[in-house]
Amino acid sequence: MTLRYPEKPTQDEKEAFASYIYLTSRLYPCGDCATEFQALLQTFPPQTSGRRAASQWLCSVHNEVNIRLGKEVFDCAHLDENYDCGCGDEPGSTTATADPMDLEWDPSKDEKTGVELIKGGR
Repeated sequence: MTLRYPEKPTQDEKEAFASYIYLTSRLYPCGDCATEFQALLQTFPPQTSGRRAASQWLCSVHNEVNIRLGKEVFDCAHLDENYDCGCGDEPGSTTATADPMDLEWDPSKDEKTGVELIKGGR
């Protein structure tokens, strides 16, 4: 998400991004994770000045969690080179999987053959 954030966001975009992050911390499905995320936001508030700041901020906050959990730390310095958002809006690019928000995509049919998929029963 942050790698698609505007290079020069408007004040409204800055406020919307910060609100999104704070709301996510409140609505996170895991209560312990939500509490931890809210504590991280107090120490490391969202950076909204532009794409690079937002991306570096989110990566570093994610790394704080990884460190606490004993997991591998991401290389935030080269995040934009190593991460593909899968948005598929670059010329000639394609997404690896169908986008369920694409109104032309029919989830009831096989992507390659167009054959109707069998629906499971209850």
